[in-house]
Amino acid sequence: MTALVLLVVLIAVPIAEIAVLIEVGGLIGTPATIGLIIATAVAGTALIRLQGLGVITQIRRGLEHDRPTLLPLVDGLFLLVSGVLLLTPGFVTDAVGFALLVPPLRRLIARGAWRWLSRRGDGAGDIHTVQRSGDRTAPADIEGRFVDLGTRPSGRRESGAPPSPRSDGPDT
Repeated sequence: MTALVLLVVLIAVPIAEIAVLIEVGGLIGTPATIGLIIATAVAGTALIRLQGLGVITQIRRGLEHDRPTLLPLVDGLFLLVSGVLLLTPGFVTDAVGFALLVPPLRRLIARGAWRWLSRRGDGAGDIHTVQRSGDRTAPADIEGRFVDLGTRPSGRRESGAPPSPRSDGPDT
């Protein structure tokens, strides 16, 4: 199903772009259409740079304060997608790219994607729960025995084998 949706998008988007470019070119002329495409790419790049610096700052603060940084990473992913869309010539991709620059819209799309992934079993919980949970638990202690592969069954060391660590268990 996902492959079919992707195929339809890959076919429909270029067709829509061509149709819109023809219409806009007919209304304002070819040079103005090309200038508008270049202007949207430049403006989009400037906006992505500004928002990208903010996202990098949020990620750094989160790492400095030992807080999870999931939401800024998601914002960064959306900014990356937005940048690709804004640099792709065309007004349809520009419209989607500019829409992804609106933080509340990004959050709404991220929540929807998170719920969809959770239902598929690829994610867990709510995106804000993951962001807010700063509790880090220590790794669980695992009891067990180990065998030093550098020791022969007779108890003598093989040449060049590293010394075996001491253990409180009876097998060492």
